[in-house]
Amino acid sequence: MSLKRAAGFTLIEIMLVMVLLALSSVAVIMTMPKNQNDEAKNEAVRFYQLSQLLSEDAMLTGRDYGIDVSAHRYHFVELTQDGWQEIKEKTKYYNQVETPKAITLVYEKGGEWQKKDRLFKQDKLFSQEDLFEKDPDEKKRKPPQIVVMASGEITPFTVSFETSGEHQYWRVVATEIGDVKLLEPGQELEIKK
Repeated sequence: MSLKRAAGFTLIEIMLVMVLLALSSVAVIMTMPKNQNDEAKNEAVRFYQLSQLLSEDAMLTGRDYGIDVSAHRYHFVELTQDGWQEIKEKTKYYNQVETPKAITLVYEKGGEWQKKDRLFKQDKLFSQEDLFEKDPDEKKRKPPQIVVMASGEITPFTVSFETSGEHQYWRVVATEIGDVKLLEPGQELEIKK
């Protein structure tokens, strides 16, 4: 009587091949580039949450705060007797935030000033220099684009998080009544009537 050897693979051989496939797929996934839209979403969510936190902090502490926005960063300031200054209390939240180079921040004023059917023109009241200007040697920080007041009001604005090469972007929008909304690409702000 002769024993015939069975054709096929043993369990250990199959398990070894499965482990090798799993390790190689993990290596490939780890080296894949990240989606820039995910980075834009993360940065928009971060800005949205920090602006909400700043608004709540302003109401609780009775201080007025501001946010300066530029193309690749934003930072927080507070209104003191000496004008707009960096926030003195060091926290892990209100530090300068740098965005990745692939993401560009675009700030736009919001609110009623944009409407074309305004009663008055948007020209300066005086065409000459400010008559009440203080000492020109005194350098004060310019006011921030976004002001968050202790009363709960916030300057209406739209900050868009644009990724290079894509026409869809995440937006953070604040209305005149202090609502701050996070809008996905293609989503429009719903106006309450």
